[in-house]
Amino acid sequence: MRAIMTAAVGAAFLAVAVAAAPGQADAAAGDEVFAAKGCADCHYTEGPAREKTIDDQLAKKGPELFYAGSKFQKDWLAAWLADPVPIRPMKFGSLTEENPGDHPKLEGDEVAAVTDFLMSLTSADVEAGAVKPKKNPKGKQIFAKKMPCSGCHQYTARKKVAGGRSGPSLVEAGLRLNPDWILAYLRKPEVFKPVKSMPVFVGILSDKDMTNVAAYIASFKPKK
Repeated sequence: MRAIMTAAVGAAFLAVAVAAAPGQADAAAGDEVFAAKGCADCHYTEGPAREKTIDDQLAKKGPELFYAGSKFQKDWLAAWLADPVPIRPMKFGSLTEENPGDHPKLEGDEVAAVTDFLMSLTSADVEAGAVKPKKNPKGKQIFAKKMPCSGCHQYTARKKVAGGRSGPSLVEAGLRLNPDWILAYLRKPEVFKPVKSMPVFVGILSDKDMTNVAAYIASFKPKK
């Protein structure tokens, strides 16, 4: 009987603790909205990465989100969920079809709840405070000239959109991406996307070069 009472008190305490912790409560509510809206039909939120082959990658309908909280900026994510503007010029997983821009919108309280849920999904492989966004000449040279980054990713150069269209756009990426995640992705691509078309730069770029590239991409923001 004493054990039962102890368990009951513990459960009650846990319920009060969750209710008293808005972030946790909102994340749980967001998880429910995520499931109810069918978001899991296209995105998985539990790591590690599942893809083992090219066929696995091509079978996906949307990007994995198990590290969304480490990848995205919270304000950008909330705004995007309310008004999803295509990030990729091409349809996910395609090099020939244009992105139809038909991602479902969330409304009202759904936006905040799902934002909190996705921001709760973090990766221990992302080192906080590793990168400071800045207009980095060395990072720019690597991005635009020495490596094929600009061949696949759009970015703003001289007030015009330049670059390729096969990968996600990096126009204003500094508003969207966490600088520390950019570096972590370059350092440990196998953690986030073990199967992908993007080149692996480990062993080609030094850690300092990767940090410079991450800082440069993180500086892609609208001019004030």
